[in-house]
Amino acid sequence: MRKNDAWEGVVADKSRNAPDGSNLYHYVEVALNGGGTKKIRVTRALWDSLSPGDGLVKRTGSDPERK
Repeated sequence: MRKNDAWEGVVADKSRNAPDGSNLYHYVEVALNGGGTKKIRVTRALWDSLSPGDGLVKRTGSDPERK
């Protein structure tokens, strides 16, 4: 995900992964309003607050936030 990206969608799924065995990363899969999906890494606080079906928006220059 880049700072200049902008999109809007609905959370389709949540997952966590520790690929190196020590750091736990939080991901959400977003069904984009324009079609398609995107899997993005989010902060734990945001991940904890989201459920499938919740709206998520990413504006240019900012981090994703709950809609």
